[in-house]
Amino acid sequence: MSSANVIPLKHALFNPQAQVCADCGVRRFALFGVLDHAALDNIHVHIADIKLQPGQSLYAAQAVGSAAYTVREGIVRLERTSERGERRILRLAGRSDMLGLEAMLGQTYAADAVACTEVSVCRVPRTLVDDLSRDRPEILVDLMKRWQRALDDADEWLTELCSGPARHRMLRLLLKLSEFADGGQVWLPARLEMSAMLDMTIETASRLISQLKREGVLDAPDQRHAVIHMDALLKALREDSALS
Repeated sequence: MSSANVIPLKHALFNPQAQVCADCGVRRFALFGVLDHAALDNIHVHIADIKLQPGQSLYAAQAVGSAAYTVREGIVRLERTSERGERRILRLAGRSDMLGLEAMLGQTYAADAVACTEVSVCRVPRTLVDDLSRDRPEILVDLMKRWQRALDDADEWLTELCSGPARHRMLRLLLKLSEFADGGQVWLPARLEMSAMLDMTIETASRLISQLKREGVLDAPDQRHAVIHMDALLKALREDSALS
C-alpha cells in the first residue's frame, strides 16, 4: 500500500474515564497532567468522577482518608465545627484545586468538604499516587507544590478574611470570590455562610452587602449570584486601606 493512502490514526482511549481525563479542561493543571494517553489508559480504573449537588458532603472531618480530590468544576468549602457547635469556614477551593492531601500521608481529613455549587471532582486514591511516584518522582514534587498552595491559601484566608475591620474583610471576600467567576457571575455565599467565613454576625454581613450594592461594588441578580464590578471593588479596597 502506498504511504499516500495511509491515514495516521489519533491515539484512541477505549475506557470512558480515561477519555474524560484526556479531554478534561483542567488536566494540564492537575496532578496527572504529566501523563500521556497510554498512561491514562492504564490508571483509569483507579480514578472516579464524582458529582455533588450544593450542600452535599465530599468527605467529613476525622474520617480516615484514602484519597485526595481534584476539583474539575464548581466550588467546595472546607469547614470545621467547634465543640460548642460553632461553624467556621476555613477556605474555598475551585477549579484545579486539590483537596484532602492529608490522605496522602494516611491521615484523617482535617475538615469537612462541602459543595457550595454543583461540583465535579476526580477521586485520586493514595495507592495510585504511591505506585506512580515510584517511577515518576515529578509527581511527588507536584504534590508538594499543591500542598504548599493549600497552606498559602489557608494562611491568606486567616490573615485577610478573619482579621481587621468588618468592611475590609467583606471586600477581601468579594475579591477572593472573583477568582471563581463563571461567565461574569460569581457564586455569592448566603449571609450565614459569610458569617462563618468572616467571623462576623449575619446582620453585619447583610448590612455590608447592602451598602456595597448601593456603592456600585456589586449587583446581585439573585440571592446566590453576584456581578462584581472590579474597578469599584479595587477602589473601595484602596480607600479602605488608606483609612486604616
